[in-house]
Amino acid sequence: MTDRFTQSIPRAALESMHPIVRTGKPEEIAEAVIWLSSPASSFVTGHTLTVDGGHTAQ
Repeated sequence: MTDRFTQSIPRAALESMHPIVRTGKPEEIAEAVIWLSSPASSFVTGHTLTVDGGHTAQ
């Protein structure tokens, strides 16, 4: 999904910018969405769930 925005940046360089040294997979984002849509998250309200492998926390 991000390939069109990162064509000029080598994949290794892009991945090295992330604390877990890889980019996320669509399935990892989907798992967060599924959890938020499930009864397991029924007590979660008014919170932003950041699913970025720690990128914004670094």
